[in-house]
Amino acid sequence: MTRALVVWCPDWPVTAVGIDAATPGAAVSRGRVAACSAAARAAGVRRGQRLRDAQRRCPDLVVRERDPDAEGRLFEEVVQAVAELTPRVEVVRPGLCAVPARGPARFYGGEEALRVLVQDTVVEAGHDCGCGIADGLFAAELAARAGEGGAVVPEGGAAAFLAPYPLAVLDRPELADLLRRLGVRTLGDFAALPSGHVAGRFGADGALAHRLARGEEPRPLAPVPGAADLSVRAGFDPPAEQAERVVFAAKRLAGELHEGLAADGLACVRLEVAAGFADGRVLRRLWRHEGLSALAVAERVRWQLSAWQGAETEAEAEAVWGGVTWVELAPDQIVPDEGRQEALWGRTAVTGRITRAADRVQALLGHRGITRPVLVGGRGPGERVVRVPVGDLAPPGPPEGPWPGRVTGPAPAVVPAAPSPAELVDASGEAVVVSARCEVSAPPAALAIGGRSAAVTGWTGPWPADERWWDPDHARRRARFQVTTDDGAAYLLAVEGGRWHVEAVYD
Repeated sequence: MTRALVVWCPDWPVTAVGIDAATPGAAVSRGRVAACSAAARAAGVRRGQRLRDAQRRCPDLVVRERDPDAEGRLFEEVVQAVAELTPRVEVVRPGLCAVPARGPARFYGGEEALRVLVQDTVVEAGHDCGCGIADGLFAAELAARAGEGGAVVPEGGAAAFLAPYPLAVLDRPELADLLRRLGVRTLGDFAALPSGHVAGRFGADGALAHRLARGEEPRPLAPVPGAADLSVRAGFDPPAEQAERVVFAAKRLAGELHEGLAADGLACVRLEVAAGFADGRVLRRLWRHEGLSALAVAERVRWQLSAWQGAETEAEAEAVWGGVTWVELAPDQIVPDEGRQEALWGRTAVTGRITRAADRVQALLGHRGITRPVLVGGRGPGERVVRVPVGDLAPPGPPEGPWPGRVTGPAPAVVPAAPSPAELVDASGEAVVVSARCEVSAPPAALAIGGRSAAVTGWTGPWPADERWWDPDHARRRARFQVTTDDGAAYLLAVEGGRWHVEAVYD
């Protein structure tokens, strides 16, 4: 096992948009809370909440749009502070970085002394943080979140340290829900299950989560003996004085690197980006690479350059002091490629023309500017499709097994981004009501949507869905109906809390 030191900066997306812990604030993305400050959490705001729900709980909530670029640039200050003490800092994501702990611990007089030194250094740089040391990255991250400022987990004690934690820390909601229904409540309960049975019942992702719960590495190391040098490098003559020129070259190099890895059946887990300056300095950073597209790699190079010089304005961020003479991308950890799907529009391979077009759109609109739909598990039609940025890894396919309450039959043609309010009434003009025993008060006679009313010519249902009944804070009860009207339209309706809405439209 690798002894790892993790530096965790709490609520980093909120910090990056200029909200401190004492101010009730939230960074939002697509109408939901991506992160919130400690003061907002004290008022009942939680990550994943809809914005209007968060504002209802905290009327004074300061809301700002999440800025991934600012998160990456600002976190370089933390990385630079840690790199002053120990080299080879790995950026897992903005807000979380890690270093091997064995060598630095011997140099600085022990693991606790190293943990306190790193924490004090980051705090002096102006950022609150927790530092933890444990066997493996997963346990070290939880150790960094423990106590007031982190903890040191004794060597070999990761399994005992992880045992009391709830399943939610695995960040696999569906797996956690299923395990809770089977009576498994903690990581210790999960770790006690036989490995072979876990793999057979929950698949590869469940087996990986089981290794984490047992305090083991998420996968065994798979080095490639005698592998050729797969690093790619570009030089600049004269030196590049604008960051844009370096970023453009890095994007091209990332494409070449991906092609070289794919040709050998390999995948990169961690990437080292190095830039050489005209004055002889060399700037190196390690980035967690799983699933990063060429554009995402280029964005990280931009963060690296702009944060190094302490740029405060966009103009300053474009200028590179002294000029860059070369940039190099080198895979730092290589594993066998288990396969990934990158096709668009049903094609089995992405053509160069499509790739270039997607890259241009992403360059104009951001990394999420162009996405592809991926089918996943769920009950409602809007829950069964997620959008993944082109070039990123897709989530696993729809899980097998029943989804109680899911409407069968042909899929609807249109699923609105937000459900549209509707009114479904019987022949006497009273609203149709569905009882707790799923009894319909009267046959539907008319449907009104957006001020337009039409007579109901046919209907079927209800399909009840009692979701998360074991969790009062997230429980939902609703029923779905399929309805046709005399104007030739067909709808999938849902009633929840006595209110009707249009969930989808059939063609």
